[in-house]
Amino acid sequence: MSDLYLRSGIFLAPFHYHDENPTLSIERDLELLEHLDRLNYHEAWIGEHHSGGFEIIACPEMFLAAAAQRTRRMRLGPLVYLLPLYNPLRLLEEGCMLDHLSHGRLEVGIGRGASPYELAPFHVAIDDARDMFNEALAILVQGLTTGEVHFDGKHFAFDDVRAVLRPRQQPYPPLWYPTNYSRSVAWIGEHNFSTVFGSLFPSLEATREQFQLYNAQRAAHAGQPGRLNGHVADPCYGLVRHVYVAETDAQALAEARVAYEAFQDSFAYLWLLHGDERLTQRGDWDSFRAQGGIYVGAPATVRAQLQHALDVTGGNYFAGAFAFGSLTSEQTLRSLRLFVEQVMPAFRPGPPSAPSPAAGARDR
Repeated sequence: MSDLYLRSGIFLAPFHYHDENPTLSIERDLELLEHLDRLNYHEAWIGEHHSGGFEIIACPEMFLAAAAQRTRRMRLGPLVYLLPLYNPLRLLEEGCMLDHLSHGRLEVGIGRGASPYELAPFHVAIDDARDMFNEALAILVQGLTTGEVHFDGKHFAFDDVRAVLRPRQQPYPPLWYPTNYSRSVAWIGEHNFSTVFGSLFPSLEATREQFQLYNAQRAAHAGQPGRLNGHVADPCYGLVRHVYVAETDAQALAEARVAYEAFQDSFAYLWLLHGDERLTQRGDWDSFRAQGGIYVGAPATVRAQLQHALDVTGGNYFAGAFAFGSLTSEQTLRSLRLFVEQVMPAFRPGPPSAPSPAAGARDR
């Protein structure tokens, strides 16, 4: 067993091809989470996207409410809520409800949104997203911690609103802010958010440097009044990558290649409709593999790839995108079983990021 501590999650964007039956896709995702819960997987993350070919869950809170009733142990969360698209008071109330429905298993990922084509139908300009995000976050934290909202901003205003339902986890569920951009890292560390980095960072060495900056900022601002997420003693910082495990390297490579090609077609679908080819920067299968965007192979191969990434970056967390492209349910479940049974045992389970048990004990 490695000396590394590692906490792990699954990231379900969900990546579905745009010709799939939505009813069957959603049911398959819920069944996948039930299976992972029985395998004692740490947590599941649900993405939020709008009008994209690869994403049919535009309302992660609805999916998470269903998942909370079909799982018992694993933690659940959005990755991310696109804050500029929400009335923050409504999101405050829904978040509290989810925390109770899940019996205190909620984690909350937040973000601004990176696609102008997803924000535009909601009359949100990409240039306004940062200010809207900051205002919405301030309102959420104020309401969660005090039970009241008093705010007068450029985009949102609330006067003497009382939040009747409070979160089960006190003062609020753990916060996450994932990123692909180095300019966000210092702020993420300053506020003690947990984070995951995507594969757009140029190298594992560059990721290590950003993790060092993140931890330096965490240390420099420890105990600072008004710091967000200060109740989380051991935040997570790690990687999110595609993963596919099969019995042999040859089988895994052949099956993952076909699935990736379907994924890439669907992933770039909305952007290409607008004549924008930026999402094709992921490249073809060979380029994606060379960039380290996927860990693929037999269990020993994937274990070595993950071990190398953690050794180089110093991260303590890994989220795998196991269901992507044209993979069948059987292929995805087999890959996950092999990962849980033959890859993860090589790593020591990491500490949870949730508040201490006493924080949510009042209503048990």
